[in-house]
Amino acid sequence: MLPNHTSKRLFSKKWILSMVALLLAFSVLSACGSKKEGAATASPSPTAAATGKPTDVIATYKEGGKITRAEFDSFINVNKMFSPQLAQFMADPAFQQDMLKQMVTFRVLSAKADDKVKADADKQVAEQMKAITDYFGKQEGGMDKQLKDNGIELKDIESLMKMSFYTMGSMEGKITDKEVQDSYNEQAAAHAFDIATVSHILISLKDAATQKDLRTKDEALARAKEVKGKLDQGGDFAALAKEYSDDPGSKDAGGTYKDADINQWVPEFKDAASTLPLNKISDPVESSFGYHVMKVESRSTKQLDDTLKTQIKSQLAEKSLTEFAEKEYPNLIETNNLPKPEANPAPAASPAASPAASPAAK
Repeated sequence: MLPNHTSKRLFSKKWILSMVALLLAFSVLSACGSKKEGAATASPSPTAAATGKPTDVIATYKEGGKITRAEFDSFINVNKMFSPQLAQFMADPAFQQDMLKQMVTFRVLSAKADDKVKADADKQVAEQMKAITDYFGKQEGGMDKQLKDNGIELKDIESLMKMSFYTMGSMEGKITDKEVQDSYNEQAAAHAFDIATVSHILISLKDAATQKDLRTKDEALARAKEVKGKLDQGGDFAALAKEYSDDPGSKDAGGTYKDADINQWVPEFKDAASTLPLNKISDPVESSFGYHVMKVESRSTKQLDDTLKTQIKSQLAEKSLTEFAEKEYPNLIETNNLPKPEANPAPAASPAASPAASPAAK
């Protein structure tokens, strides 16, 4: 596929939209149609945070709200079912505190959703629940095994989904058309919506499937120059892409990516796509993948259509949700019995990045 450098940290001490991340993780699973390779199986035992009885109250918040150990464990374990990588953070007090922040925030805000938001959300939840049960029903052991392995029930997933959809639906309903337009203008000025139609022939250093060495840099450069020479002499780009290109995502499509988001690409490829003269065959462009012989056919800015409006509205709602969590959460909490992070923790290695793509990515 076309080189892509987009990645997201699985966990940081910043606010994470757990349910949004959960749905993104599931959308990736569904698109792949198979279980993630190497994904760890969650333990049916209580989370690392769990000590004491399931009925123990671990936190209380204003207006009589309380969270028991069992409720907190279910919240974490549902997230862990869809993102098994979270298992490595279970013992981290900062992670536990962040999850508590999310849980309280979703509870408080979802309770404020009106009847229309709830009705619309319930339809979406029903669709998602069917998709989830259908997907996991095809895995080894079926849905029952997945639930058992993660120490949860189906109602725990549905409950978390409802909280999320109620919250996000309510927040998105407050976003005005002017706010969407202003955000679009700001992001467009920062080239966030730049798109291009680019054809390229990749001469790679490594095999895309096995990652075994194919050729040295000198050999790759010589082969790329050979390709450029043939193109300069009038060679057919599509035919040469099929013969030479090591990009499995485009070689059989003439080497072309049409109206693609340039921000998804590695910096060298992105820069070339942004600056090369239109419809000219480039000299070999080096990236971490090897050498690209490129032709940029068009460049433009994605227009503010209904799909992009929905995307921006979600971005703004997530921003509002983050602000609420950071500013209002401390005032909501009355008691918090979870472990607290050290004041000056020792530096730790960053967790591995996840190649999760946004719903709007091409």
